[in-house]
Amino acid sequence: MALDALIKQALERNASDIHLSVGRPVTYRIHGDLVCLDDRKLIPQDTEAFAKEITSEEQRKKIEEVGGVDFGFSFKEQARIRVSCYKERGSYALALRPLPNKFFTFNEIGLSEKVIELLRRPRGLVLVTGPTGSGKTTTLASMLNYINENFPKHIITVEDPIEFMHPHKKALITQREVGQDVSDFSEAIVKGLRQDPDVILIGEMRDLATMEAATRAAETGHLVFATLHTTGAARTVDRIIDVFPSHQQPQVRVQLSAILIAVISQTLLPRTDGTGRVAGFEIMIATPAIRNLIREGKTYQIFSEIQTGARMGMKLLDDHLRELYEQGLISYDAMMMAAYEPKELSEKIVRTMGGPKAGASKKS
Repeated sequence: MALDALIKQALERNASDIHLSVGRPVTYRIHGDLVCLDDRKLIPQDTEAFAKEITSEEQRKKIEEVGGVDFGFSFKEQARIRVSCYKERGSYALALRPLPNKFFTFNEIGLSEKVIELLRRPRGLVLVTGPTGSGKTTTLASMLNYINENFPKHIITVEDPIEFMHPHKKALITQREVGQDVSDFSEAIVKGLRQDPDVILIGEMRDLATMEAATRAAETGHLVFATLHTTGAARTVDRIIDVFPSHQQPQVRVQLSAILIAVISQTLLPRTDGTGRVAGFEIMIATPAIRNLIREGKTYQIFSEIQTGARMGMKLLDDHLRELYEQGLISYDAMMMAAYEPKELSEKIVRTMGGPKAGASKKS
């Protein structure tokens, strides 16, 4: 089967990923689970043919030299495809992620309308965090699309690779791909500051240089969005600070406390009706009290500040998971697997509902 047909079928099945690996049939990830297309196992000639359909000679040379390459391409007008093509056990393997050409509303994502207030800020740092495949890219794309549709701003994105394609609307959009348009994230940010930006999106804050550049951009009057592979607001703050050398950390706490606007941490869970997945969020807004905790190195107290900050739009992940469970959107098992404090959450369910609902198990 041609790769085009596999991608088309993945879109029809709402698959989030396609895996092509020797010794296994074509495999889709659907609603979080891996599903084989048929029983025919792929052989080395199959995966090599798939790779050659979408890679250039230069990209294949890079795969041979360093073991893999990441890139993106547009699939007709239906989707943008993010690709990781790599070598494993001497053969080609591919992981493709279709990203439909659709921007979701905040209601569709499951985010409070209070998040819109964050997008009106003229400067500062907004972090969207979570594990791989948790929907960070979709959330950020929806945020940028809102700015694009409503404000005459210049938005610069730095991505590896470019995922969602943003057409010019009310804003001017400049999208730069690492490895093609610019050498690395930090270089793109530093040079981007000379391109009259209002908003900067950093696809991933991977290293110290990128974090320093992002901090500088937010300090100098720009609204900066970035992602991190962390879970929870307090852990995210600690992760950023811990990347810096110990002698710089007191200064970084002060800088971060001044520029941080919010941390949105998310995860995806299977819906009980089997129609897809729903996002669970933890939202921290940088209030004066939270800024003070960051400055003083008391991030362990952020948890209680989020707990009491509901009127500001803040929410703990476990509280949001409980809401989704009580609404019947996720199972008890899914809620417990995603919870930070499953024992405490279970006790709350017992107090408020008398225990798990009948038939609440994911397996039932």
